[in-house]
Amino acid sequence: MWGDAGWFLLGLAALVLGAEVMVRGGAEVAARLGISPIVIGLTVVSIGTSLPELAVGVVAASEGSGALAVGNIAGTNVVNLLLILGLSALILPLTMATRTLRFELPVMAGAAVLMLVLALDGKLTRVDGIILVTGAVVYTVALLQMTRRESRAVVGQYGQAYAPEQPGESAVKTRPTALYAGMMIAGIAVVVIGADWLVDGAVGMARTFGVSDALIGLTVVAIGTSAPELVTTVVSTLRGNRDIAIGNLLGSSIYNILLILGATCLVATDGLVLPASLVRIDIPIMVAVALACIPIFVTGRRVGRGEGGAMVAAYVAYLAFLLLTQS
Repeated sequence: MWGDAGWFLLGLAALVLGAEVMVRGGAEVAARLGISPIVIGLTVVSIGTSLPELAVGVVAASEGSGALAVGNIAGTNVVNLLLILGLSALILPLTMATRTLRFELPVMAGAAVLMLVLALDGKLTRVDGIILVTGAVVYTVALLQMTRRESRAVVGQYGQAYAPEQPGESAVKTRPTALYAGMMIAGIAVVVIGADWLVDGAVGMARTFGVSDALIGLTVVAIGTSAPELVTTVVSTLRGNRDIAIGNLLGSSIYNILLILGATCLVATDGLVLPASLVRIDIPIMVAVALACIPIFVTGRRVGRGEGGAMVAAYVAYLAFLLLTQS
């Protein structure tokens, strides 16, 4: 048991470190290529913080642990929307931007419903994966169009957070672009290696404790792979960049379903077979959480501290429910 736990923790540390290095390197390379900071924040960073979920999903699917891969996606989105968003609102009430209410919020809810519909037959196939990845491409194109009409205040927040490195007194002091490209590649490599360790450790722990791969994916793996989103969101909130905090969370939640789960389905030759509990309980709970965000966000166009506290309490209750009913 201790050996499995050790590999799990080592893999988790590698995932978090690798994702952080990849995001920093990728964001700087994108900035130097002339990509606007708001596009970097909403795409490169959102996808980068979802990289642990992708690596875990691909490794788990290739090793026949489809339940762990899908459980990780469902569990991570619940962590994002209840625990991380709730903690951010407790730190500083979050005001909703127009883009969030009119675009990202309905897309997130729609992606969650789509995942449930595709999973109802108890299996996610390569055809389902193509549908999801196509949705990710359409979402990204639409998002790029939306950024062109964003307010100056929001653009300014992303400009401060993701502007390219500026040279000091001498241009020689500026780090070369190749260094950041190397960081990006190294980060991806570390994430892939960490995912292999984490999945092996998680599956081993599940066998030791006699619980399902899905439960491990919904709990410890989901919380662990959400660490990049937690760090990015909390730091943005503390700096007062509330639009970045919300945009990162919703963007990561959308990409988790459309891009990450879609890519995972494409890797699994025979598809991802899902246990009944995942289809009937866990994925519907994820959908309910996504739909519940609509009235919370729309009412007053903000998430206050009281609502944030309620969301954190709801996550604790959800975790207790999982442990009592599925262990």
